[in-house]
Amino acid sequence: MSETIDCFTHPVARELDTRGLRCPLPLLKAKQALRDMAAGQVLRVLATDAGSVRDFQAYAQLSGQELLAFAELDAVYCYLLKKSVA
Repeated sequence: MSETIDCFTHPVARELDTRGLRCPLPLLKAKQALRDMAAGQVLRVLATDAGSVRDFQAYAQLSGQELLAFAELDAVYCYLLKKSVA
């Protein structure tokens, strides 16, 4: 049985608040933040643009970064991205 991860409270190495920014800025800022992080570290991204859902899912599939969790609460979208080893 897999453990459910709470996107808003899971411990992270870094949090990025992109609320109020429109796509593609939340994803671009997340990519920049991941560049400065070590493999295996987790980044939380908070966004308010509904288009970010599609962007982050596609990015995870194409980049090899792991999307550990995704949640939406009160029109705030939360993403947990784990930086890949490669």
